[in-house]
Amino acid sequence: MTLTIGHITFDCADAATLAGFWSELLNRPLDANASPEFATVGMAEGAAPVLMFIQVPDKTPGKNVIHLDLQAADWRDQIDRAIGLGAKHIGDFDEYGTQWATLADPEGNLFDIAAG
Repeated sequence: MTLTIGHITFDCADAATLAGFWSELLNRPLDANASPEFATVGMAEGAAPVLMFIQVPDKTPGKNVIHLDLQAADWRDQIDRAIGLGAKHIGDFDEYGTQWATLADPEGNLFDIAAG
């Protein structure tokens, strides 16, 4: 299996507002049910990659505020593969109907690998 870009994720203060900006800028529809906590652009139309916006209470110093969300059917194998290539496993998560792991590349840039 190969990895594909599932989402480009923006950590932000107001997900709906920032998603609205990118929706207008890219002339792509803002998906239904956008809220200050979570919003997407392009999911309903089947676009790839989907832009995803997630509210964070405080942007963590040193954390990417935009990062790649990769996905694969064999996502656990891909996590192991990434670690074998030099990535560091940061943590596992299960939110917004998705399971994923956050990793850091050899220079500390964060990215996620999700079930897909």
